[in-house]
Amino acid sequence: MSLTVISSVYEVCSDAAGIAGNIFAFGLFLSPIPTFRRIIRNGSTEQFSGMPYIYALLNCLICLWYGFPIISPGIILVATVNSIGAVFQLIYIIIFIAYAEKPMKLKMLGFLVSVFAVFASIVFVSLQFLNSSSRQLFVGYLSVASLISMFASPLLIINLVIKMRSVEYMPFSLSLATFLMSLAFFVYGLLKHDPFIYPANPSTSSILSLSWDFSFDSCIKFMEREHFLKSNCVWCMAI
Repeated sequence: MSLTVISSVYEVCSDAAGIAGNIFAFGLFLSPIPTFRRIIRNGSTEQFSGMPYIYALLNCLICLWYGFPIISPGIILVATVNSIGAVFQLIYIIIFIAYAEKPMKLKMLGFLVSVFAVFASIVFVSLQFLNSSSRQLFVGYLSVASLISMFASPLLIINLVIKMRSVEYMPFSLSLATFLMSLAFFVYGLLKHDPFIYPANPSTSSILSLSWDFSFDSCIKFMEREHFLKSNCVWCMAI
């Protein structure tokens, strides 16, 4: 009887972690909305990069496939969150392409086609050439690689953040949502004993991104305050 109760509690905890991961992921998927409102309002993608959304779409598609019962039974929450994520990322990419300049538009279209070609190849290979155990290993390793690349992609724009002296191109909300989602799925992966879910969660890159956002924003505010004080001192001396 006690074993049954423990097992039930264990299942509830694992499902709760998965649901929390879905909720945080939904917040992550919504976090770029202010960016795309600005893009639509200004009619330009400005200095924003579309690559994080390309990486995110590929990651969502691969992890969606990994969460399918035909690949990994018992982790349907991985499939649900990534199916929603794939839709969001596709919408963002379409908007980005619509407002990008022609060279970037063609480049992003090429990346988008490549993402679907890679995903189709993964599905074909895993279904046609691999048995059930090999299929899970194959897609599992790919999902870990795609997770790491997705979490690392915001770090690609650190140079832009430094150049513009603003974290608006790497929003804190995006970094926070990424960290919370990865933490929740780290727990979910541990409780489900799935070695392909928890190794990349929480990823070092998501922690670095969160720390960078906080520290750089604090640094900029400090510099602005110092500049303001110096300006006031000069003004007072002039009087």
